[in-house]
Amino acid sequence: MPIVESKYKAPYFFRNGFVSTVYSGLVRRVKNVVQERELIQLPDGDFLDLDWSFSKEKTNKLIVLLHGLEGHAQRPYITGTAKLFNTNNIDAVAVNFRGCSGTPNLKFRSYHSGATEDLEAVIQHVLEQKSYTRIYIKGISLGGNMVLKYIGERDDVPNQIKAVIAVSVPCSLKGSSGELHKMNNILFHNNFKKHLLKNLKEKKTQHSGKLSDKEFNSIKTLKDFDDVYTSKAHGFKDAFDYYEKSSSLQFLSNIKIPTLLINALNDSFLSPECFPVKEAKHNPNLHLEMPKYGGHVGFIDRKNIYYNEKRALEFISSVN
Repeated sequence: MPIVESKYKAPYFFRNGFVSTVYSGLVRRVKNVVQERELIQLPDGDFLDLDWSFSKEKTNKLIVLLHGLEGHAQRPYITGTAKLFNTNNIDAVAVNFRGCSGTPNLKFRSYHSGATEDLEAVIQHVLEQKSYTRIYIKGISLGGNMVLKYIGERDDVPNQIKAVIAVSVPCSLKGSSGELHKMNNILFHNNFKKHLLKNLKEKKTQHSGKLSDKEFNSIKTLKDFDDVYTSKAHGFKDAFDYYEKSSSLQFLSNIKIPTLLINALNDSFLSPECFPVKEAKHNPNLHLEMPKYGGHVGFIDRKNIYYNEKRALEFISSVN
């Protein structure tokens, strides 16, 4: 599929990737989204909290929303999409990954970029308990990598899933990790690390004996966190093994349903490998859009409806 020419025109002040990223993460607010929480059990005895919001009219359409690293279902990039889709007669279910809903999960493990088994559990729950016939999935950042891996690693994607949208995706986890460790991203790096360590400290207390004080205190960087915790808690040898096996890049050629990937060229979190031009050109189902601006999930547009949210609605309408 030829590369999609982006029509995104960023407001002048928000052409700076750092500014658009920070504004979107810290300043943006989305009001009047009413969510109803549902707890579902996972096959390993743990649980997920799902936050539902609904169209005013009965519908057979649903969008599943997946947040990014240390996010949750109330982040504006999630509720903004939910609100837009709800007003266009599409229900939304926002997934809180393990431990991200405000209630600690039960297991020592939590969530990670490649944990498609949890997404599979959500999809199966929806298919078994609900009556939606047209399902779309939108993933942001880590959630985008997860959904691209989910639809690319299998040949049995449920036929109710009609389209996928992935935004600001670190398709190469190793490459993105390298970018996050550079000095220009030090504020983002340290903020992520602070939140991750806070949660890990609670988990360390909850699961005594699983992680030593020496191991915990050795974590100085995000890669250290993935070496010490993410990899070991989820069955990988080390951080690089986790990055290699969980990156969606290797699965893009096998995607068989309409998929839109939007990665901004000025997203400082993304390495060159996160712009899969070759894969998009060779897969008619993969539509790659690379706006010049937008930072990391910072596609600011008019009336507080972000460009990636409008494009998601436009894209799923084109495949209906």
